[in-house]
Amino acid sequence: MPKILIVGGGYAGFYTAWKLEKWLRSGEAEVTVVDPLPYMTYQPFLPEVAAGSIEPRHAVVGIRRHLKKTRVIAGKVTSVSHDSKTATITPVAGEPWEETYDQIVITAGAVSRTFPIPGVADEAIGLKTIEEATAIRDRILTNFDKAAQLPAGPERDRLLTVVVVGGGFAGIEVFAELRSFVTALLDSYPEIGFEDTHFHLIEAMGRIMPEVSLPTSLWVIKNLAERGAQVHLDTQLKSAVGGVIELSTGESFESDLIIWTAGVMATPDIKNYGLPIEERGRLRVRADLRVEGDDGIVEGAWGAGDVSAVPDLTGGGVGGFCVPNAQHAVRQGKLLAKNIVATLRGEGVRDYFHKNMGAVAGLGLGIGVFQSGKIALKGLPAWFAHRGYHGLAMPSWERKFRVIWGWVNNFFLGRDNVSLEARVEPRAAFEKWAARPRPAAPAVDAPAAQAAPAPAAAAPAEKEAPVLVGAPASAPAAEAVADAEAAPAKAPRTTKARAPKAAPTAE
Repeated sequence: MPKILIVGGGYAGFYTAWKLEKWLRSGEAEVTVVDPLPYMTYQPFLPEVAAGSIEPRHAVVGIRRHLKKTRVIAGKVTSVSHDSKTATITPVAGEPWEETYDQIVITAGAVSRTFPIPGVADEAIGLKTIEEATAIRDRILTNFDKAAQLPAGPERDRLLTVVVVGGGFAGIEVFAELRSFVTALLDSYPEIGFEDTHFHLIEAMGRIMPEVSLPTSLWVIKNLAERGAQVHLDTQLKSAVGGVIELSTGESFESDLIIWTAGVMATPDIKNYGLPIEERGRLRVRADLRVEGDDGIVEGAWGAGDVSAVPDLTGGGVGGFCVPNAQHAVRQGKLLAKNIVATLRGEGVRDYFHKNMGAVAGLGLGIGVFQSGKIALKGLPAWFAHRGYHGLAMPSWERKFRVIWGWVNNFFLGRDNVSLEARVEPRAAFEKWAARPRPAAPAVDAPAAQAAPAPAAAAPAEKEAPVLVGAPASAPAAEAVADAEAAPAKAPRTTKARAPKAAPTAE
């Protein structure tokens, strides 16, 4: 039976496996997915998770729950030898092993792309994982709890200042969603006023959100300004050491929450796979999603999603390639599954062609933007379009129901505003009060007493010298007796619990 190995369980990998389960005949192939995480994250929902509008578990899709016929391995593919069709799998627990395959699918995804700016690696947080989004939400809530107890001053300002670096869709969405979230929190914190909160978005280019028209992007900037959020255009972050933000304009302020959304890059792990890579570190693939090298197609190797440089046949991509987003990754995964099935059956494959239907973004409760060609929607209608599109795009009806039902609950009950940051150290309370064994009492040193050996052939009239407790083992019995007679009449105190019993003496 042919073996299909899928490296990565993100959008493209999950959808490839999901559709293979649907389209493969029984016994036609064995599908294996390798990913260190047990879930796929629906990344368009991360800004709303950070803002408390969606529960974290509702924004992820359990791989094992939804891939019933697929073999799922919790681990990473650390190297690939395509010549021998083997991959080294390092599980989250246990020893690595060599896995053979007939078809390999590289959908390992992307990671945050950063620059060597002082302080960024130590102080900032990305927005690529559900863990990061949850940490952002908890940090804001925890900082509000702290700031409510402090007088006005630099430390309070630091706690109530949010900085986002990057003016693309992800940056603008999380920036606007957090502004909405913080504004709503003020009702629960009478000690904090609206003017006490500060929001700064830093963008190196002269505009934000290149996916929408210039007038639409200008409307977004104006809307954010009206809500107390400042956008710094043509501005670079020079330093973030110690949380002190230094901008290329000379401005400087402190922040306890720095969110980095200034781009992504293909996961560096693919450098160990021995497959063709282009100059930006992405996997080289054709429009039909087969890997291609200098000598042509690499048989049995496929790629899709953010890790791959997929040609955009519509002409609307950046540099001739599809932009790394969920819209492309999901559709590429579906086509990849069809092409693999066609290959196994000796049929022809199809090229990936998807004309962008438009761009939609949520900017907080009741506010959004939508752009499709020259058509632009702003405000409440665009917000409904945003939630409608992504609510339906979430994989499986079970996930759709959880997300939409959560939105309904929030409409009537409001968003939860409790920080669970203590979960980072869940044993702290238990460990503080847990009873521990008392330390052992120090041992009392006592000289070991040994019985003097009885003479083998003593004269009948001669008595053996008594053995005294505490006498050196090497001392003759006679000397011990003499020492005892010379000592004061009071017997020396001995530690009965520690001293060994003396051997009986002959009378």
